[in-house]
Amino acid sequence: MAIKTEDYIKYLTEKVVAYMDLPPEVRKEQRSLHRSVRDPWHVRWFGLVPLSVAMWWRQRKRKKEHPSP
Repeated sequence: MAIKTEDYIKYLTEKVVAYMDLPPEVRKEQRSLHRSVRDPWHVRWFGLVPLSVAMWWRQRKRKKEHPSP
């Protein structure tokens, strides 16, 4: 089910107008809230690969510090 071009433009226009009608303080607060919820840059750019490498590296260091008998 595709959206027709006219309907899409109407939807975007409504969103932009609703955003512009908000007071600047509210817009600023929404932006700062969105930034605080965002994932770290390395996760956004590279996905879960950096996280998995970091977990592997920490596990490796722990095994070196406390070798099992």
